[in-house]
Amino acid sequence: MDFFETISKRSCYRGEFSDVPVSRDVLTKVLEAGILAPSACNKQSPSFIAIDDPSILAKIADVLQAPVCSTAKAMIVCVSDSSPVYGEISFYKEDCAAAVENMLLALTALGYSSVWLDGVLRREGKAEKIAEFLGVPADKRVQIVLPIGVPATDGPKAQRLPFERRAFFNAWGGR
Repeated sequence: MDFFETISKRSCYRGEFSDVPVSRDVLTKVLEAGILAPSACNKQSPSFIAIDDPSILAKIADVLQAPVCSTAKAMIVCVSDSSPVYGEISFYKEDCAAAVENMLLALTALGYSSVWLDGVLRREGKAEKIAEFLGVPADKRVQIVLPIGVPATDGPKAQRLPFERRAFFNAWGGR
């Protein structure tokens, strides 16, 4: 699959996953894609935890209560470090976003699917619960969870707004 085909095929999958396992080789490639993402001041602030142990996957699924998690064959947890890197400014959200997008594209290219989960982590102490049983240091935060697997069915594809409504040349609305 070429680069632009990978981008066009990437989508957020929220359905059930099939029983196809996710190998450590696949997880390693995906983690490497995240590690290679750009980061502010090259501080490389995000860290990642790949989970393939069924008992840990079940604990995360129990905390998140997101249907896509209950059948995930693996997960990657993006852990952020909000320490300032440019004066008093931290870019941890941007750094995590770049890394996660690289990982989502890698998963797509390798024939797997995922969905970026972060909003659910912000409620009811869910990020903190996951951090606790994963042993994440207190000065770090569970920022994003990616449940991973091979889709059991074709999920709906999000419709994109037309190019002309989102991209311009030289000025807003410019053609």
